Amino acid sequence: MLIILVLLGLLLWWWLRSRREEEAIPTAKAGAVVPARVAEAAAPVARPAPPTPDDLKRIEGIGPKISGVLQAAGITTFAQLAATDVSRLRQILTEAGLAALADPSTWPEQAGLAAAGKWDALEVLQDELKGGRRV
Repeated sequence: MLIILVLLGLLLWWWLRSRREEEAIPTAKAGAVVPARVAEAAAPVARPAPPTPDDLKRIEGIGPKISGVLQAAGITTFAQLAATDVSRLRQILTEAGLAALADPSTWPEQAGLAAAGKWDALEVLQDELKGGRRV
């Protein structure tokens, strides 16, 4: 008999607790007006579109293979390439097994000109380079 009373007491306690939780959680009924703050919080966060990739092969010393390696490393635009440290570029090339193929020391400079739309200045610089290296 005592076990039955304990079980009934637990059941009553559980039922009362669940009713309080239901009352504490406000729910919007169909057609109800939702406050703007709640609607804004529930709206999906729009992520900015990824930048349109640039043709990194326009940089002296970057061919199709290295362009693919840079893109795989997340460098897809002239601005990103210009902001990347030469030591990081060397690390990317080394990890891809391409360190002996290229010298990235002028790539950020070239990419900076390309990102700024200074195509004439880029052409002058590239005329001074051979395979992306200063001669």
